[in-house]
Amino acid sequence: MKNILLVDDLPEALAMLEAAVRQAFDAPICTHAESVAQAQNTIRTGRFDLALVDLNLGDGQGHEVIRLLAQAQPACVVVVASIYDDDDNLFRALQAGAQGYLLKYQNTVWLVHQLKGIAQGRPPLSPAIARRLLRFFQKPAVNQAPAAAELTPRERDVLGLLAQGVQIADIALALGISRHTVGDHVKNLYRKLNINSRAEAALHARGMGLV
Repeated sequence: MKNILLVDDLPEALAMLEAAVRQAFDAPICTHAESVAQAQNTIRTGRFDLALVDLNLGDGQGHEVIRLLAQAQPACVVVVASIYDDDDNLFRALQAGAQGYLLKYQNTVWLVHQLKGIAQGRPPLSPAIARRLLRFFQKPAVNQAPAAAELTPRERDVLGLLAQGVQIADIALALGISRHTVGDHVKNLYRKLNINSRAEAALHARGMGLV
């Protein structure tokens, strides 16, 4: 790992990540970006082997940076470095193209160990994130067929867009309906599919062939 992009809006977090990177790899070239806009410009002008991306940036979400990297530089290993460990952030990041998820409050020695494992093909995952993934996929299987059959054509349209990360206002614009109507469809989807997050919506949509 030679060229490394670090994306975080906190200078102290950038310094901590760079310190871990310099211990993990031999003479890496580190580039900092403190916002979504800066990261996007940097991605367009440079090539990277590894990117560590925070999710909560001053001008937007790190998911946007992850998605651009996955599309523009598929050889780059993209890893989340965040304080958030909830399902929505985790699965949105993975869906956007993240290949690892590290919690920044882990100690530097542990972070260095995880970063070194990338060269050995080991996905960098904090223990709390690995446990959350296991719990999510160990849930009793939801009987999707009857629930899917109950969805109206419009609800299926909304589900497909929701699973792609499209925001409520943009779904309303795409389907030519009001935001209030989209909100009603989302409530019905969550009730019918017995789900509570966009991450679960994405899994159901994929199972139905909507994305």
